[in-house]
Amino acid sequence: MSNKGRSQVTLRRGLIIATGAAMVVGTTSIETSAAPGQTSPPQSTTAQVVVGSAITLTGLPASFALSGNPGDTVATTTPVTMTVLTNNFEGYTVSVSPQTATLNPPAPTNTDTIPISSLQVRPTGSGAFTPLAFGTPVVVESHASPSAELGDSVSHDYQITIPFVRPDTYSAVLDYVATTL
Repeated sequence: MSNKGRSQVTLRRGLIIATGAAMVVGTTSIETSAAPGQTSPPQSTTAQVVVGSAITLTGLPASFALSGNPGDTVATTTPVTMTVLTNNFEGYTVSVSPQTATLNPPAPTNTDTIPISSLQVRPTGSGAFTPLAFGTPVVVESHASPSAELGDSVSHDYQITIPFVRPDTYSAVLDYVATTL
């Protein structure tokens, strides 16, 4: 083949390669350019909000008092009130449990005590009083549904027949617990 023939073959190959490259570049730029307002096909994701069961007991007063003389049966003049908030659809219970077996005086020189079973509780205004028992929680409220959105107001009355003991202030810590069903 002559030099002239080789040049023509080389020239044709160059044109074919250049044309192919131009087509690739042209094709690429057509696919990557989007007109204003053009959108992609939609893709979806699922938002999942996992809500757990929650319960709180708030607003319980720090203390309450029952006052009287030996032999008197006295009750709280103001109910012991708290708020229970839960989203549990099975409902909830509220129980009270004393931390000690006796109501104790603050001074160690007074050796008198009052049995915790002398202190009795009931839902406010209804039902019989139930004696407290050390080591055994007393269920004082039971609801088979969730509370209201801002919580349920729960209240209890206490009473005691004051035994023959020295004049003093006898006390015991009572633990309230709200439990989902």
